[in-house]
Amino acid sequence: MPLVTVSGTPRECGVAYGAAAVDLIVANTANYLARFPFDTSYARHYGSLFREASHRYAPRVADMLDGVAEGSGVHVDEIYALNGRTELIYSEQPHECTAIGVLGEQTLLAQNWDWHPDQRPYALLLDTTDELGRRALALTEAGMLAKAGLNDAGLGVCVNMLGSKRDRRDGGAPYHVLLRAALDARHLGAAIKAVCGTPRGASINLLLGQAGAPGEVIDLEVAPDDVGFLHPVDGVLTHANHFETALSSIDTLKSFGGSSFFRAARARRLLGEGPGEERIKQVLRDHGGHPQSICRHDEPDAPEADRTESLYSLVMDLDERRMSIAAGPPCTAGEYYDVWLDKTD
Repeated sequence: MPLVTVSGTPRECGVAYGAAAVDLIVANTANYLARFPFDTSYARHYGSLFREASHRYAPRVADMLDGVAEGSGVHVDEIYALNGRTELIYSEQPHECTAIGVLGEQTLLAQNWDWHPDQRPYALLLDTTDELGRRALALTEAGMLAKAGLNDAGLGVCVNMLGSKRDRRDGGAPYHVLLRAALDARHLGAAIKAVCGTPRGASINLLLGQAGAPGEVIDLEVAPDDVGFLHPVDGVLTHANHFETALSSIDTLKSFGGSSFFRAARARRLLGEGPGEERIKQVLRDHGGHPQSICRHDEPDAPEADRTESLYSLVMDLDERRMSIAAGPPCTAGEYYDVWLDKTD
């Protein structure tokens, strides 16, 4: 997996990122433009709406994305459409990712990132240090700024797709901009404020954690105009792709079904046998319900939009500021590779 390391103002970070990963960003943007259910002019239209909302509600994130467009030479509205790919393609049938949070001697977040297998070549690690010296490390897709990640303040985030009856293609900052805004926060309260205070058009689940003695973990089920909260039970918090709070009445997954309805519960049960980093990795390799298991495997004969597998698996120790990452599916990946925020060079 490529590691892109940049520093400076948000705009400077974006320009350097765009230039460093230009081939991947150009290819990834073209890939999604071909998958959108409309032509490029409509994609740019939605991208311009996403850009306007992002500058209004997450200006530093927007400055970085503007820089990505400049550095890569990709039209700025196409970069924002890329970052709104969830709103533009898959909002109705969420089927990706199992996330885990554990409180103990260390504060741990983990997840399998499940997505279409054709997207594996476009993944990268993005390491940014802004003009104030604040650093963040994120797993992401080329041209985007974050999925799962952690920062030097000991804050981390994992993500699951959700689908609600309120979702729409516009209406605020896109899913991946909201993720980056949370990751840029310096403490848990600020991350929650960034999530709750940013208008959005799509639903998203964020599992947030902050290191400390003791640390803390919280899950936010975010729909347009509403947010639900989940807290650890016996130090464990897990989530998949359906609503578990009172917002469940708007859950579109109830109309489709899927493995989400057992994956999070299974992860909680397996972690009850003794949560810890090695146990978390065992759970991320679990095949209960295979192939639509926590360790997800591609079904080549499935409809194209339904194909998905665990592209990458990661565990983050927020106290150590360490991300351990393995190419997926994790059952075949062998050892996890460790990346520390202070050692990525």
